[in-house]
Amino acid sequence: MAKEDLHSLMVDHAWCEHKAASNAMSIIVRNPGLTDLVEDLTRIAQEEMSHFGMVVQRIRGRGWELGPERKDGYVNELLEFVRKDGSPQERLVDRLLFSAMIEARSCERFKMLSETVEDQEMATFYRELMESEAGHYATFIGLARKYGGRVDVDARWKAYLAFEAEVVARYGKSPEMHG
Repeated sequence: MAKEDLHSLMVDHAWCEHKAASNAMSIIVRNPGLTDLVEDLTRIAQEEMSHFGMVVQRIRGRGWELGPERKDGYVNELLEFVRKDGSPQERLVDRLLFSAMIEARSCERFKMLSETVEDQEMATFYRELMESEAGHYATFIGLARKYGGRVDVDARWKAYLAFEAEVVARYGKSPEMHG
């Protein structure tokens, strides 16, 4: 179970934060003319890098090393659902909804960890991160609705949820954020 291998979980968590920051920056690079999006995602990228630093600090504080990044099968499978074709708005909405999904699942995982991990410092830390990730989720959903144009964002979100349910069914309880 993830909470029983805190070191592996924290290493995976650190890299997930790093990837979340990179994802936000990637969306900015593709959409520099959307000023509100650029500002909101700059804030998220900064927060995600701050979270990366906080996790690394806690890893080192326990006498552990960060360790190498691992591939995230769950995230890679979700990326398969992101449109590579279609209009720019459809591709943007998909990337924002993909991001919202990752944030929502991280939020859920942090909630579970905050309620079950025995280390009280880590329980508090994960509770704080849960609240931050919930805000990120809301931002990504809001941006999808704002910039979706003619895209039926709610219908696409439902399709994402259905696809993600199929993906989740293949995962167990490994010491990974999305495992």
